[in-house]
Amino acid sequence: MTGTILTTTDTLRQAMEHSAAVMHDTVAQFAETAHKAAEGDWIMEHISDGNVLEFAPFGHINLPRLHAFGYDISITKHVVFMWLVVAILIITLSYVARQYKKSLIPKGITNAMEMFIVFVRDEIAKSTIGKGYEKFLPFLLTAFFFILFSNFLGLIPYTATVTSNITVTAVLAVFSFFVIQIGGIMKNGFFGYFKGLVPHGIPVLLVPVIALLEFIGLLTKPFALAIRLFANMTAGHIVIYALISLIFASKSYGMAGLSIPMALFVYFLEILVALLQAYIFTMLSSLFIGMAVHQDH
Repeated sequence: MTGTILTTTDTLRQAMEHSAAVMHDTVAQFAETAHKAAEGDWIMEHISDGNVLEFAPFGHINLPRLHAFGYDISITKHVVFMWLVVAILIITLSYVARQYKKSLIPKGITNAMEMFIVFVRDEIAKSTIGKGYEKFLPFLLTAFFFILFSNFLGLIPYTATVTSNITVTAVLAVFSFFVIQIGGIMKNGFFGYFKGLVPHGIPVLLVPVIALLEFIGLLTKPFALAIRLFANMTAGHIVIYALISLIFASKSYGMAGLSIPMALFVYFLEILVALLQAYIFTMLSSLFIGMAVHQDH
């Protein structure tokens, strides 16, 4: 009987020591977060890329660091979630395709995906490109759904928004740039396309200046696409984290009554921004394609 009591007492003592250690670690973690918030590092740490997947206060996962031929090809946080977006897209669209084989009447998620596809086809591609839009529809749909799913995934806690990484938006813009140029060359010919960049009827002395401006315009269009998407997706997250950091920076729980509702308002606004930015990138890409294909208009 005495041995049983002693064993129970030891178990309770160990449990209390473990709970105290966990509480101490949690308090230390919150203290570190408050210190970072006061210094401004907390926000940048959450929106920037890295080699660690944070699941505070449950722990973290260190991602492998890889090097090949002198280049750093490590798997980063944004790479992981970009792969996750691709996997979700493949699974979702494959499911939608199978549902259409069973019935031409869409239901549930199939109906929602059809709504987006028809919207991109009729309201974006057809209206901005016109004749021959079908050739560019696969690219526009791919860009739209990738940006849309990436933006929505970034709104889930413990995830990351890959479109807030300038390298991701730059790659999307580069693809858009090549599709624009290839579409223009296929329709007007190589020399005809670049000749068509200069308007007819301008004075000969202005031709070099206009040609230079038009060439710069070819580069600034995709640059604007990349910066617009990157800036809008980054700004929303910075505002949310800044509002939350006011609690730690002021060291007052009363601030939570103000900052939390404001952060929730911005969060719901980000849902609209996530959809809007996918639309804007796709619409402008389609518009630039239409300008390149139909230069006479």
